[in-house]
Amino acid sequence: MSRASINEAERVRREREVNFARGSVRYEGGILSEEVEQLNARYIDGEIDSVELTSAILASVTVRHG
Repeated sequence: MSRASINEAERVRREREVNFARGSVRYEGGILSEEVEQLNARYIDGEIDSVELTSAILASVTVRHG
């Protein structure tokens, strides 16, 4: 799916959102898998939206079998 580019302000907002989530996971003693980090990078870059990110994370092998 081709998606319109996001602007820099949206990219920064997404990066802050991911960093907050990453910090929450670490606070609970967890570490995000490489698979989830790749999804996060796609979200930050505007390749996928938040619904797609959540769906992909929930469907990931890491979440289902981690």
